[in-house]
Amino acid sequence: MLRRVFAENGRAHIRGYIFAGICLVTVALSTSYVAYIMKSFIDQAFAAGNAENVWLICLSIFVAFSLRGFASYGQAVALSRVSNNIIATYQRRVAAHLMKLSVEFFNSRRSAQVVAQINQNITGVREVLNLTITSTTRDILSLISLVGVMFYQDFVLAFIALVFAPPMLFGLQRLARELRHANSEGVKITGRVFGAFQETIQGISIVKAFTMERQLEKNLDEVIRAAESRSNQIVRLSERNGPMVETFAGAAVASVIGYAAYRTIYHNVPPGAFFSFITALLMAYDPARRLTKIQVQMQRAANNAKMLYALLDSEPNQPDAPSAPKLEVSGGKVEFREVSFGYGEQHVLNKVSFTAERGQTTALVGPSGAGKSTLATLLLRFFDTAEGGIFVDDQNIASVTKRSLREKIAYVSQQPYLFEGTIGENIRLGRPGATTGEIEEAARLAYAHDFILEQPQGYDTPLGENGITLSGGQRQRLSIARAILRNAPILLLDEATSSLDVESEAIVQKALEAAMAGRTVIVIAHRFSTIRNADKIVVMNNGRAVEEGTHQSLSQKDGGVYSRLNELHSFSA
Repeated sequence: MLRRVFAENGRAHIRGYIFAGICLVTVALSTSYVAYIMKSFIDQAFAAGNAENVWLICLSIFVAFSLRGFASYGQAVALSRVSNNIIATYQRRVAAHLMKLSVEFFNSRRSAQVVAQINQNITGVREVLNLTITSTTRDILSLISLVGVMFYQDFVLAFIALVFAPPMLFGLQRLARELRHANSEGVKITGRVFGAFQETIQGISIVKAFTMERQLEKNLDEVIRAAESRSNQIVRLSERNGPMVETFAGAAVASVIGYAAYRTIYHNVPPGAFFSFITALLMAYDPARRLTKIQVQMQRAANNAKMLYALLDSEPNQPDAPSAPKLEVSGGKVEFREVSFGYGEQHVLNKVSFTAERGQTTALVGPSGAGKSTLATLLLRFFDTAEGGIFVDDQNIASVTKRSLREKIAYVSQQPYLFEGTIGENIRLGRPGATTGEIEEAARLAYAHDFILEQPQGYDTPLGENGITLSGGQRQRLSIARAILRNAPILLLDEATSSLDVESEAIVQKALEAAMAGRTVIVIAHRFSTIRNADKIVVMNNGRAVEEGTHQSLSQKDGGVYSRLNELHSFSA
């Protein structure tokens, strides 16, 4: 894991790390110098009484502290700049990779959990690099140089101080192993907390309408308690090294002071070397304490980095073939040939065949669960067929690139989704290179231009989350304007008017008629207003295409599925 992190980031930030490394070396050496010079200071000031040398020593100590302060500032700024760039780089990589993953990947995961894990795991990569740089350059070098000062001043005292290190390191090793599993579980539980909050916020109207507040509050409380318990466990494990290190450090310092006092009292050993030694020992405590935590911190950071790379290494389960050509559409005829499909063990479609002729409207109708919306997801290649194939102008969509396929389809869903940004920016998503005039023309065709101008800033009006400040009909008309602007030869409508009131439906229906003009249209619907004038109606039932014809011919077919649904006036999703 460490090799991969450094291989991907080391070269790109080599200058920043070199500068930070120089600063950290300065910090380490200036710290060691202060400990080293204490022997001369004590002997010159208290033994020899040499004032001139004392002033020079004091000046050198001032210079050492100043250097350490500026060097600390320099390394902090340099590492922060590198860290921020690393986070931004991985965020871009993750964003690009998520765009390559299939719908199936997102269907099996909660969005808030994915976001929470990405956020925590990216910081893990940054911490791996920063901990490695600061610990190896500053802390290890400081510790080595200070231990060198200790041995130089008094070999016996240094040996006494270091004899406590092996058992302390053994204890820290065991602690790191326990912490690894706790950190992994902590990330997952945090993702559950984010997910629970997101669901509650997004569904707040349903929560209040069904008086679900107490139940959801109870559910949230259970998840939060689990996260709190796991966080407390991680803190207990992380901070357990504190009493361990302090105990061993206290034993070492007490032993050194006791032995030094014994020599001074009974053998008249000059105090200069002891003061220099004890200064080095006390100064070595901070880098030693940080290094005792490094394994625990590195385990946590490496675990987060491992989870991030697991996401980045996940392969799209619908990859394009290496030499897949782009889809070329001349007319837009869509054919379903013996298409079968299922979600796991659940079979949804069974040998479905029909043709949506170029420039005509083909409606898919049938009872709920008949497989209508699944046909739409297969046409968009959110999933691949289990058997059979889907052809556009006699080209199998499984053999062309998904991007070129979707560029030829304008999609209007039952629940229109609007993104962060302005009204105009949301329409422009249909075709990013569109001009302002083209956006306004698409809005006019979608019967959206007038209500857009009524907004506080017109086309520049920022939208709330998923356009919450707009009505359902207004959101749907913006979605249709986006589809019109795309100017694709195939238009796919999935229950585009099912959730609207009669007045809104009438306006949206006019917008749909404008969007349908000159295109191959496949519409999934259950209302007469949408399908009555369709050139062809395909009736789905139990995963099969059981009837095909026009509204008039199918209505007159006694005992038919369409005739029965027509009588009931019930065409549901």
